[in-house]
Amino acid sequence: MTDPIRVLLVDDQELFRAGVSVIVDAHEDMEVVGSAGDGFEAVRLVDELEPDVVLMDIRMPEMDGVEATRQIFSPDRAAKRGRPVRVVVLTTFNLDDRAATAIRYGASGFLLKDTTPVLLRDAIRTVHAGNAVLAPEDLSTLLDGQFRSRTPVPTAYLSLTDKEREVFTAVARGLSNTEIAAMVFASESTVKTHVGAILRKLTLRDRVQIVVFAHEHGLV
Repeated sequence: MTDPIRVLLVDDQELFRAGVSVIVDAHEDMEVVGSAGDGFEAVRLVDELEPDVVLMDIRMPEMDGVEATRQIFSPDRAAKRGRPVRVVVLTTFNLDDRAATAIRYGASGFLLKDTTPVLLRDAIRTVHAGNAVLAPEDLSTLLDGQFRSRTPVPTAYLSLTDKEREVFTAVARGLSNTEIAAMVFASESTVKTHVGAILRKLTLRDRVQIVVFAHEHGLV
């Protein structure tokens, strides 16, 4: 049996954290390993506990979830981390600009705070696997407003092979590995290999960051 997904809860409302903890701990493949009431404590506990997934409230006193996410994914901290961490932002309304900024900083998507226990469970598993927790069209809508001026394409992108660029574009559009495999006439394992090469060459963490990269540089 594989180790359970280690979850850190971050919210300034203790009652909300307690409720989410009950939902998470009800599943054998995940466990709550820590709880924080503000962004400062969240950053400290990520360094200390090395969770797999952080459920991060976007609006908190002292340090909000956006700044906490930025600090969690800062190059210095990421370099010292022994295991990858994924952040899911929790917000009270859809298409939140703050959530979009958190995604730019490294979050893997967002959930509404009134989501169902089933969707919460699925979201934790989804981001742990390296995928986004919102629909590709919603992610594109969020990011389009974030990058009004595009930055030049870095030289690392030019190192991608033609096939890797084709896969890159498909991932940026939100296609699954199965859909990409059918499009490029390859197996899913081959697509996974291409995605891995893209992430490595562009020094990106996951598929969500491929989408961010594509929007930032006007590649979609």
